[in-house]
Amino acid sequence: MTSPQPAPPAPIGRIPVLELSPVVEGGRWPAKATPGEVVPVEATVFREGHDAVAATAVLLDPTGRVHSWAPMTDVAPGLDRFRGYLQPDAEGDWSFRVEAWSDPYATWAHDATIKVRAGQDVELMLAEGARLFARITAKGLQRRRTAADAELLTQVADELADTTRPPEARLAMATRSAVVEALHRIPLRDRTTASAAYPLRVHRKLALAGSWYEMFPRSEGATLTRDGTWRSGTFLSAARRLPAIAAMGFDVVYLTPIHPIGTTFRKGRNNTLDAQPGDPGSPYAIGSPEGGHDAIHPDLGTERGFKAFVSEARDNGLEVALDLALQCSPDHPWVREHPEWFTVRADGSIAYAENPPKKYQDIYPLNFDVDPKGIYAEVLRVVRLWIDRGVTLFRVDNPHTKPLDFWEWLLAEVHATDPDVIFLSEAFTKPAMMATLARIGFHQSYTYFTWRNTKDEIEEYLSQVSGEQGAVMRPAFWPTTHDILPPYLQDGGVAGFAVRAVLAATGSPTWGIYSGYELVENVPRPGVEEQIDNEKYEFRPRDWSQADDLGVAMLLGKLNEIRRGHPALQQLRNLTVHPTTNDQVVAFSRRVRAEHLPAAGRPGATQDDVVLVIVNLDPHEAQESTVLLDVAALGLTKPDDVEDMPFFTVHDELTGQSYPWGEHPYVRLDPLVQVAHVLRVEGP
Repeated sequence: MTSPQPAPPAPIGRIPVLELSPVVEGGRWPAKATPGEVVPVEATVFREGHDAVAATAVLLDPTGRVHSWAPMTDVAPGLDRFRGYLQPDAEGDWSFRVEAWSDPYATWAHDATIKVRAGQDVELMLAEGARLFARITAKGLQRRRTAADAELLTQVADELADTTRPPEARLAMATRSAVVEALHRIPLRDRTTASAAYPLRVHRKLALAGSWYEMFPRSEGATLTRDGTWRSGTFLSAARRLPAIAAMGFDVVYLTPIHPIGTTFRKGRNNTLDAQPGDPGSPYAIGSPEGGHDAIHPDLGTERGFKAFVSEARDNGLEVALDLALQCSPDHPWVREHPEWFTVRADGSIAYAENPPKKYQDIYPLNFDVDPKGIYAEVLRVVRLWIDRGVTLFRVDNPHTKPLDFWEWLLAEVHATDPDVIFLSEAFTKPAMMATLARIGFHQSYTYFTWRNTKDEIEEYLSQVSGEQGAVMRPAFWPTTHDILPPYLQDGGVAGFAVRAVLAATGSPTWGIYSGYELVENVPRPGVEEQIDNEKYEFRPRDWSQADDLGVAMLLGKLNEIRRGHPALQQLRNLTVHPTTNDQVVAFSRRVRAEHLPAAGRPGATQDDVVLVIVNLDPHEAQESTVLLDVAALGLTKPDDVEDMPFFTVHDELTGQSYPWGEHPYVRLDPLVQVAHVLRVEGP
């Protein structure tokens, strides 16, 4: 039998178009975008000889028709690297390509300028120009141009043909900036060569930009009874917290597992092995005789109560995310009904979860290799059941401990029927695994942000996640989780919590906090990076009235308000780091050009949306610094007659104050007063 042969590669084409980006594994998986997101497209384009080349990025809608195109600019002169920006406006499976072409105008303008100035072939070069502009002003191209551009180019054609005019004047007319700009918009293209089309999957906006609030519903409304035992909170009592979460501007309320919890090897307070009567156990030890992943813990309420919680969340402008933790308590129905789904050790026992030296005796991991068809079908059933109950997002626990081909299949199945459902990968693991989980379909990913604390670490990481990686792996910045309390926050006090909130909310379009952040819960369990009296193992009702005194809740609300008001903070691949003279001060900006701004809410906007963030990383001492601004990255042009005098204005969105600034502004941030500037940059 003859083995199948790979398809022959496409010919290189008249003008090579190579090394396209964003392309994932040669197009095996789609790059990602959301409606309104500005997508940078790059390619290497060159040709033989000295004639000028140019390139165009072309966006194809889900039907395969050309939706729009954008001129590309050589961003690495000498390396032939071109970049343009596309902007899909609806969800669906789009695609893009790059078209390279010979640029006869740029070639002529370059040669004519040199020869006319040198007095060589002057009339011949101008005659060549007249012939060229006859093509440029052909009816087909002129109909596509604005009236002003069409009139200008017609004037140039007439001027070049007028031999009574001085040669220098005719050349100057044909090469001035207005002509170059008009031909940048609608060019004359020769020998156009198109690349292959590559996939671009456009998810809904929340897949890129949103704010998450994590809560344990059993803690909200939990009470201590007279006999010293705890009574669990319910969906009804947890719903009373929703207006406050919404008032802080969050988009998503994320619930840790709400299923029945096993009793075999149940963990006690602070992860001890000796659970006491009344200890609720870890909600990640899923399953009991009362049910498994499709069931609701009876202490929380019923399916009707859960749906009422979802409805109340929606009334408050919140969507509900649910933890998807594919592991089982020894008491889970699957253990009895499908023992083949688990790993049996030499002594006949089922292997529990381990990450040496950590042991999770209350959890059995699934083994996907014995009956993958059965496990796949059951997990898909469970996921669709919760979608039917109103869940629109899933935070997936430890996806890196399950097979990648399973996730690729599951995510594709859900996308086919419910494309609005979003999956967040909780995979604090090796970079290759994190990246591949994103490639095969996870919409968002937890990141290493939690452990990036120094100036160098933060600058490097912000640049990394907002670069080419951002075409696939959308980062979610979380200062803490129920499992993680980093040393910075253990020692930083209120100011430390404020610093990390500002960095998370402005450093990534998606960010989240774990309930209790407003109360600056920063006491660790000795020897580990997690809170003492961890809510994972006990009820933890909170006195939310204390949050008003600390001010963190107010800051969270203000940050979410600023994010909503600035499209620049809802994008990922638009970040620039600006140097500072103090290793405790970080500065970065985000910019969306005026032509890419949404029309709704900004009618007639002619100015870019630019946000500049400057943060004091020291939560204990005031820090001073000069910021060395890249004014071009801010969309500004420094006047020739200005040294370091103010020539633009910044408005602090946190305080309402405005400042006249120059290229090298001085800042002083006292953590007892204000840990950061979040500045709207306004033109001169």
